[in-house]
Amino acid sequence: MKRGKTWSYVIRVMNPDTGISKPKWVGGFASEDEAKEARDDARRAARRGEYVDRSAITVKEYLGDWLDAHALETKPRTLAGYRWLMRQYVEPRIGNQRLQAIRPTTLTKLYQDLLKGGRADGKPLSRATVDKVHAVLRKAFNDAVKFEGVLTTNPADRAKRPRRTARPSVEVWTADELRLFLGLMANHRLGTFYRLAAYTGARRGELLNLRWADVDWKAPAVRIRGSVGIVEGERVEGTTKGGRERTVSIDPGTVRELKAHRRRQMADQAKVGEAWPDSGYVFTTGLGDPIYPDTVTQLMGKVIRAYNAPDSEEAPAKPLPHARLHDLRHVHATLLLIAGVPVHVVAERLGHADPAITLRIYAHVIRTHAAGVAGIFAAAAAKSEPANAEADEEDETDEDEGPEASALVPC
Repeated sequence: MKRGKTWSYVIRVMNPDTGISKPKWVGGFASEDEAKEARDDARRAARRGEYVDRSAITVKEYLGDWLDAHALETKPRTLAGYRWLMRQYVEPRIGNQRLQAIRPTTLTKLYQDLLKGGRADGKPLSRATVDKVHAVLRKAFNDAVKFEGVLTTNPADRAKRPRRTARPSVEVWTADELRLFLGLMANHRLGTFYRLAAYTGARRGELLNLRWADVDWKAPAVRIRGSVGIVEGERVEGTTKGGRERTVSIDPGTVRELKAHRRRQMADQAKVGEAWPDSGYVFTTGLGDPIYPDTVTQLMGKVIRAYNAPDSEEAPAKPLPHARLHDLRHVHATLLLIAGVPVHVVAERLGHADPAITLRIYAHVIRTHAAGVAGIFAAAAAKSEPANAEADEEDETDEDEGPEASALVPC
């Protein structure tokens, strides 16, 4: 029934200790349909013995408590991202509503509103951001069901969220373009950083967290043990994205560059003297301080722009395509996959917890270079034929496959 401006419902709930059922009134719903939907959910929960008492806690209050409770087990950067999404997009729209009054339709409308004009300037919000909002709400409300006992069901499970768009193909530099960029950075004090990023596929934060103690000169390899991020403008250290350490082998050329970089750093340390911080970082400023993450990101863009638009009147014959720092990671993975390195090996170097992640991101690379697989198999099978095969069978094979087949070799 309608009570004032809101709608309420009543159901009978049995006390499991006494076996006596009593009426339970629940109100605060914006429409009759929402009240009916909530009543039906409550009835099903009561029959299962999972009915929860009415709570006045609001969405904003619950999310604040939920985020605080996860502060110790969630990475600072991830937690800061959760807080920002909730503060920016959820609390202004449904934050004052009671948590138990949130229905799937409430969240569906929230997602639609964000898609239409969720940005601060009133412009549409990207589907990817709306999807992140949904993911946080789904996790938070799921805990409200399983651990807090505040909800009987998770409304996010049945909300109509934005359709996932197909992951765009990752366009990366060619090997020639990578060599060109690394050549441009060769004389810069951070040139070795970009070399290591391209030749290991490590993330920005992982390399900025790297210490000299993590470099195994004998293997040779680097141990990726943690990461560096930015939380509310501050440089914060934490675990890797997947929370796992890994060891990534490096080639002799990269070893030489790392040793040269070490000698330059030691020369800087000698100039600074006792004021040099004893941090052990591989990549530091000229004074030994840790590097702010955005520095290496912005530097890459500046170098590319400077090359494409030099001060002289003559522009380069072929501009270097724009690329982000993270794209060096894509270059690393793509070139390995093209060379025929198994997906699970590439996944291990990148720090992916599951090779399926690598397959999803680089599916287009694998498809593009799978066209010649049939011919490769035919060539391998032809080479493994018994030596005493009849001459006429060999002739027949050659005739069927043609001269091109014999020239195929595994990539």
